[in-house]
Amino acid sequence: MNHKKVLELIEEKEGVHVEFKQRFSSHEKIAKELIAFANTSGGYLLIGIDDDASVYGIASEKSDTELIRETAEKYCEPPIDYRISFHEIKHKEVLVVEVLESKIKPHRLQDFNKTLDLNTAQVYVRINDKSVLASKEMIKLMQTTSSGKSLVNYNVGKIEKSVFEFLDKNELITVKELSKHCNISERRASRTLIKLVRANIILIHVKDNGENYFTYSG
Repeated sequence: MNHKKVLELIEEKEGVHVEFKQRFSSHEKIAKELIAFANTSGGYLLIGIDDDASVYGIASEKSDTELIRETAEKYCEPPIDYRISFHEIKHKEVLVVEVLESKIKPHRLQDFNKTLDLNTAQVYVRINDKSVLASKEMIKLMQTTSSGKSLVNYNVGKIEKSVFEFLDKNELITVKELSKHCNISERRASRTLIKLVRANIILIHVKDNGENYFTYSG
């Protein structure tokens, strides 16, 4: 990370790949941002920069480095890989944490459960300039993508055909709409839509509030 790149990040302000923090607030709040970047497409957390891009700087390189290490290793499950660099901006020290997109998604806030519980796990993703809780559908998709398992002999059945018929008449479909349309449980509707995403037949999208909807991939 060079000085020019840091200035560019500050200039473009917060977005999908950039988050500002005036100071290290708490392990959980910082973990939320690291997790969201790792679960989405990577990004940069700049500490010592306020939301309006004002430069405040950090108090101590050593202590903030240790706080980031503790957060990434002890408050994220699984732990998150990161890179740290320090840059002098307007005569003040700014800490930049770079997080790459993870290959072992989904990451969640540490809950000390041996396995991920879809009902309680706090899994975050990045939507525009916010880190929001991921839906169950998004978590399932991350799990199947990270597992590397591909769909073999996937058969299009009655429910799948109902999805196509619905999308032929409407621009998008949600889990609740499919559940109601086919008179099936939301769990089954969710499973069907995720399989269609994995088969590259439909696409999953995320609203600003973290909710999902699905459209044709074409």
